[in-house]
Amino acid sequence: MHFIDPQDRSQPFHQRVFAAVCQVPAGYVATYGDIGSVLGSPRLARQIGWALSSLAPELHPEHQTIPWHRIINAQGAISYRGDLERAEKQLQRLEAEGVLFDEHGFCDLRRHRWSFVDQIDQVPIKQPDR
Repeated sequence: MHFIDPQDRSQPFHQRVFAAVCQVPAGYVATYGDIGSVLGSPRLARQIGWALSSLAPELHPEHQTIPWHRIINAQGAISYRGDLERAEKQLQRLEAEGVLFDEHGFCDLRRHRWSFVDQIDQVPIKQPDR
């Protein structure tokens, strides 16, 4: 997938969501609202979820590289939404990347949350310290 600036409103919404999600590296998570903020509105959380649920790697090989599993809810938990198989896969992938969850299914967002910072070129990057 070529780079798309998540803030470029001339690009299709789903592509901007996927571009923002791709900025979250292994070992970190972001919330649906965080991705919405990168796109210009933290109130887009529900639409972010819909966009991620539309990923179909079996039909679109480029979707295989989008780390959808790194996006969780604002409480620091996985949103099950009736798909237990996908939620379990998400948990396994995050734990394999070093994201820790407590016995209640929450991760420490202070430790694992990716911080987006707008630079002059408007490409989100990680703040220096974890």
